[in-house]
Amino acid sequence: MALRGDPIKSESVFTPSSGGHHYASELIGQISKMNEGKYLDDERQNAPTNFCIGAAGYPEKHFEAMNLNSDMKHLKEKVDAGAEFIVTQMFYDNAKYFDFVDKCRTVGIDVPIIPGLKPITTLKHTTFLPKFFHIDLPETLSNELEKCKTNADVRKVGIEWGIEQAKELKSKGAPVLHFYTMNKSTAVKEIASAVF
Repeated sequence: MALRGDPIKSESVFTPSSGGHHYASELIGQISKMNEGKYLDDERQNAPTNFCIGAAGYPEKHFEAMNLNSDMKHLKEKVDAGAEFIVTQMFYDNAKYFDFVDKCRTVGIDVPIIPGLKPITTLKHTTFLPKFFHIDLPETLSNELEKCKTNADVRKVGIEWGIEQAKELKSKGAPVLHFYTMNKSTAVKEIASAVF
């Protein structure tokens, strides 16, 4: 996965290190050149690398993008630079993923688009995930989460939602499913056991 990365905590916007890349598309281009044996400023022909390059995609748009269309333009730049697959930011509304895939195909992005899923398992997730990742929770899910009083209640709702979400994505042709575990894999294991 070739990612630009996030700003450090003391910065309000991302600032690359000296000589670094401003955008993921630049990093992807550099890796693509390495796959051809072209290393940075080295004029010699070097042994080519063999990286399969992935890029991030945002069904609800990257928070820095002006709008979804400009975000799609930048995603296409990543693919044109050499990205061979896309893994999406987490989302909880499958319709947003399917719309995103359609928009990608319309602008000529034809690489596999892998949905990124993250089970909601704690009360903190209900506010942290939408704020930090700039995503929306569907009303049906938020209504159920608002009834939860404990982390155990949230975990149950999150796993049930994750199972249904994964089953629908699988049945409608998602190439594979990517689960964000964030070092806590038991909920993902329960979802995967119910789906596969």
